[in-house]
Amino acid sequence: MKTLHSACMGATAAAILALSGCAGSSQREPIQTVDFVDLQRFMGDWYVIANIPTFIEKGAHNAVESYRLDDDGSIATTFTFRQDGFEGEQKTYTPRGFVQDTKSNAIWGMQFVWPVKGDYRIVYLDEDYTRTVIGRQKRDYVWIMARSPSIADTDYQQILVMLAEQGYDTSKIEKVPQRW
Repeated sequence: MKTLHSACMGATAAAILALSGCAGSSQREPIQTVDFVDLQRFMGDWYVIANIPTFIEKGAHNAVESYRLDDDGSIATTFTFRQDGFEGEQKTYTPRGFVQDTKSNAIWGMQFVWPVKGDYRIVYLDEDYTRTVIGRQKRDYVWIMARSPSIADTDYQQILVMLAEQGYDTSKIEKVPQRW
């Protein structure tokens, strides 16, 4: 049992390092975020349509990110998916989000383990709060999410164009299998 615990802690530590990155290491222009996020409307379930996956997300199926705004202003987050297939082992991660730019609510720190907070930026959000894109300043990871398990291909293609304009290598973006 001790070995399994050590392996889990090692995986968590590696995820933290991958998501936290080095502040100030990028010479690029700051990634553009949305002007304002109504946090109450943003809360709830978001299906991960596509992403540049972190190592823990490789092979994810039916990935869903859920947010709940707590009284202290932090965001309780639950990320669940099936590993390597629709019948695969269910994985659950529970990081906590912290709004870092309270004027826009579009820049968060996502904390898997104290005290490290990974960069999390809302770079796209449609006016109906049905589609969103979460990016990072380093442009190493991205998450295209929706309130339903699929989006129209035209919408998906428009999002890819927007991400390319923001400096992302869109060839690294992978669709996440969703079947409900």
